[in-house]
Amino acid sequence: MTFSMKVLGTLTAAMFLTTGLAIAGPEKDPIPSRVPADQRSAAKKDKTDLYSKAEDASPEIVAEGKALYEGKGTCINCHGKEGNGQGPAGAVLTPGPRDFTNCKFHKKRKDGELMWVIKNGSPGTGMVPLVPATISEEEAWKVIAYERSFCKD
Repeated sequence: MTFSMKVLGTLTAAMFLTTGLAIAGPEKDPIPSRVPADQRSAAKKDKTDLYSKAEDASPEIVAEGKALYEGKGTCINCHGKEGNGQGPAGAVLTPGPRDFTNCKFHKKRKDGELMWVIKNGSPGTGMVPLVPATISEEEAWKVIAYERSFCKD
């Protein structure tokens, strides 16, 4: 291979890498709600009988949520094993997936808002509806309990 071909190949690879980094990655501002304003009030009131707040869920529910997050729910693909929005599929999404390690996000969002997104997807993002096509509503509440465990504040 000639020197000019090597340089051209290197420049092409660099262009693709920098372009990919520019359009992908973590979301810029994880605080705004992804629930439409006209549905937010109702979403905030949505609750489960499994726990009063996801942060108070039993260790068994959190463990079941982890198994669903990493398996059947496919959350790990975009949100990553660490919950930081750095999963392999999430790397190509714009905006990037939610970073569940961000405690400011958790303090701002109610459990019902997270459920709304799992049920309806997230407009303007790569998040698709998971309930009931992939997981049940009860399973989604367990996933939410696990997602809340990423905040270590």
